Amino acid sequence: MKAHNLKRIICILIALFICITMVAGCGTGTKESKPETSEATGGAADEKDGGTLTIALSATPKNLDPVDYTGVYEGNVIINVCDTLVKYDKSLQNIIPAIATEWSVSDDMKTYTFKLRDDVYFQKGKYQDGRKMTAEDVKYSLERSAKESAMNRLSMLDHVDVVSDTEIKAVLKAPNAAFLTALTDAGNTIVPKEEVEGWGDQFGLHLVGTGPFKLVDFIKDDSVVLERNEKYWGQKPHLDGVVFKFISDINMMANALRTGEIDVATDLVGESINVIKQSDDLVLEEVPGLVVSYVYMNMMQGPTADRKVREAIISAVDIDEMVKGIYTWGEAQRGYLPLPPGSWGYDPSLESLIPAYNPEKAKQLLTEAGYPNGFETEIHVGNKPARMKMSTIMQNYLKQNLNIDMKIQVSEWGTFSDIASKGKAPLYGMSWTWYPDPYFFLNQMFHSSQIGSLGNGQGFNNPEVDKLLDDAVTTTVDINERAALYKKALKLIVEELPQIDYAHEKVIYGLNKNVQGFVVSPDNQINLVTSEINVWKQK
Repeated sequence: MKAHNLKRIICILIALFICITMVAGCGTGTKESKPETSEATGGAADEKDGGTLTIALSATPKNLDPVDYTGVYEGNVIINVCDTLVKYDKSLQNIIPAIATEWSVSDDMKTYTFKLRDDVYFQKGKYQDGRKMTAEDVKYSLERSAKESAMNRLSMLDHVDVVSDTEIKAVLKAPNAAFLTALTDAGNTIVPKEEVEGWGDQFGLHLVGTGPFKLVDFIKDDSVVLERNEKYWGQKPHLDGVVFKFISDINMMANALRTGEIDVATDLVGESINVIKQSDDLVLEEVPGLVVSYVYMNMMQGPTADRKVREAIISAVDIDEMVKGIYTWGEAQRGYLPLPPGSWGYDPSLESLIPAYNPEKAKQLLTEAGYPNGFETEIHVGNKPARMKMSTIMQNYLKQNLNIDMKIQVSEWGTFSDIASKGKAPLYGMSWTWYPDPYFFLNQMFHSSQIGSLGNGQGFNNPEVDKLLDDAVTTTVDINERAALYKKALKLIVEELPQIDYAHEKVIYGLNKNVQGFVVSPDNQINLVTSEINVWKQK
């Protein structure tokens, strides 16, 4: 899970060149549904070099070592200093080349072969002088992630074989069609062994990679300063440099944008949104995020093990009004399914399977289930304001419409996750965010092998769903075939009504109007220079 330590509805079509590259690279086509991105205006003819972009982050990065990072804040710095083998395009719909120029997958889906660029150089550091990157560096970096990643981001990798300086074979423990997606993560960027071993546990403060910007200074609890990497293998960055400024108070961040102290404000919520909207010099950019906010219902024990009770609870809550009450400034859109619309496995036709608000039907269902007078239960949530708001609103609906007395249990994340994962919570509310690949949502949340983990603490268990989820990751790498399997699984999941999927929180940024070409992405990742993006500032 990214950001809990999350990934968010794009409508930009992929250029023909990208499609051709994808077909040659891994044999997959364009996915059916596309999430939206938000992109500042500015034509190519207007682009200018120069200037420093100051971006405010709402939390302080603690460590920039790719294997140690646990939050999107670190990841946004890492991805601009280092490169991955492959990337998502800006629509988050296709995997495109980065350090790897092309790739192929063995028939048993256990060996991925990558051909590498031969013009990639590391930034100069203390322990190497900006040398050329080779396949040995890829082997070192990926195997290091597989063994040491704090978030097990590459747990499917067994080992990497070096074929030549520009070719490697990644051998997996078992077939896994989501391997390419995992490789797009900032935790799997390529780093030089000399710098890692030379700095030891201080490498995270002296990060070196092959990306468009190099780390100049990491001022703890204040900022990270980057400057343009003149030897970058990709298109030359327009910006001279980037400063990531840490401002945890969102209202202070909005004021800093208004006064010109920063150029980009991230993670905006509440009144700060209105501050941006009221200024003629600022632009508010928002996209639905790759996030699902939901309430799980225990399917192993208690009243909610009965599907009629689950349907009654869903029917007793006016979800549209609840979302308005939680997100008073429009920070989220109404949710229906346990997959964000930005995922290529989303199927809008299934939204009609979710029961509408109907208190009378809810009462009838609860009576049929044997609880005509309601019952007592409890919901567990973490100590986030949005979760506490949600549980209070839901508490009122259940009492008013079903005479269900639902106590609210609020705890810090560690305690909450332990209770929820062990199936001890009758109901629990949280959110889940990851990549656009449905594997990182549906397999984690509904496969029976995940019972006992936070993803499936409710105890969802359907052998037919298990088989579809397994087939989607072990039998094919074709994205359209995988999407079809996930949509079949999603239908079976939704028919069981295991949870209330009430919202998809948005990614909301504020930008100074002089910032051009900036893409606000559903996965909350900030890419400043890619094959498709090159942010610049008007003078």
